[in-house]
Amino acid sequence: MIISHAHRFVFTAIPKTGTHSVRQALRQHLSAEDLEQVGLFVSKRFPFPEFQGVRHGHISLAQIRPCLGEEAFAGYFKFAFVRNPFDRFVSYCAFMSREQDWFEKDARGFMKHVLFTVRPADHILFKPQHEFLVDGEGSLLSDYVGRVEEMQASYDSVCQSLGLPTTVLEKVNSSRRSGYQGYYDAELAEGVGDYYRRDLELFGY
Repeated sequence: MIISHAHRFVFTAIPKTGTHSVRQALRQHLSAEDLEQVGLFVSKRFPFPEFQGVRHGHISLAQIRPCLGEEAFAGYFKFAFVRNPFDRFVSYCAFMSREQDWFEKDARGFMKHVLFTVRPADHILFKPQHEFLVDGEGSLLSDYVGRVEEMQASYDSVCQSLGLPTTVLEKVNSSRRSGYQGYYDAELAEGVGDYYRRDLELFGY
């Protein structure tokens, strides 16, 4: 997450949605008073006691709201990027198997093992995307939700809203795989669809 007091925005970094490319682009606009929580490539922490033990940068809007206060939270432009849940789940499984070859040997079998057997609900990268952007009643707190599938256009829209010059996003921490559709059979598609149903509904996938 990035909090810019200078430009009055909050960027919510949802895992596996190209967040490092956006962070890299936004950093050129940050001032000394702006804040970032991040744990990969760069290590920075918010100056709030609640997050000193958190080693990643994937903070939800509901979590940061009390730290900012209602006036700032309401007045700052809050934005994030989301990704097709089916594609994101493939990315998650490939990432979790990066030090072994389980995904390479049997991608579909490994994906089913993760979803139906391991089901790591508390793992930050496995969490549904909407959980980073809604309040306790499930209402969306973000002012703008862009899409990974049209990342550059979404980032351009963010910059326009903030009155900042845009830039071409670089690919950071990306991997090469074939289209996500080929990893699924009916059982796996149904399981992922059920688990991430709210993401599919809320974000229009």
